[in-house]
Amino acid sequence: MRIRIEGRDLPQSAQLRLNDVHVGVQRRAEVVGRVPVTADTAVWAFEVTAREVDGLLDVGGPWVHGRPGARFLYLGWGAGRGAEFAVFRRAKLLFGDVPGPLLRGAFTGPGVLVGRLRLTDEAGGPRGARVRPPVIAWALE
Repeated sequence: MRIRIEGRDLPQSAQLRLNDVHVGVQRRAEVVGRVPVTADTAVWAFEVTAREVDGLLDVGGPWVHGRPGARFLYLGWGAGRGAEFAVFRRAKLLFGDVPGPLLRGAFTGPGVLVGRLRLTDEAGGPRGARVRPPVIAWALE
């Protein structure tokens, strides 16, 4: 199943820029595809596995975290480069928040499951914690 996460409105503050803050998607324990806060947008595309379990769709693979029935993706915020990258905040995108027909359509058809979100939270900082609709909008394209 193909997934694309599109982030816009990255947080803009002198402190974040000076501290070389980036956001990326977590693959296993590593945050990859890091995008600096100075960027206009951030886009990540990857594939996850999916299978039917007792009539329900279960996703998996190196991008997916959590136990069955509570699977999610992480966006990780951190400072530094390379091995020096230190994560200080994560945003959790739960598959349970994706409308069932969209998730099922991405599994059975050729479309891409797309999540669009604003990466700046209401206080002007990096978005963290659980990200729920309408903060994230899911579509099948």
